[in-house]
Amino acid sequence: MQAYDALPSALRQWLANACLPWSPSSAMKIWKNAGGAQNPQAAMEKLSAVEQAMLARD
Repeated sequence: MQAYDALPSALRQWLANACLPWSPSSAMKIWKNAGGAQNPQAAMEKLSAVEQAMLARD
């Protein structure tokens, strides 16, 4: 729970509405790679795209 609590609030909000269960570490990795600190909206769009790709694969 500490790892989840340490996430940026925008990322926690995205995770609360995600279709798939995400680990805090995997979500944070994508968030950082997408530049979430500078552009949270772009990072959330990237997370959504990754999630949709995972759903399509199933």
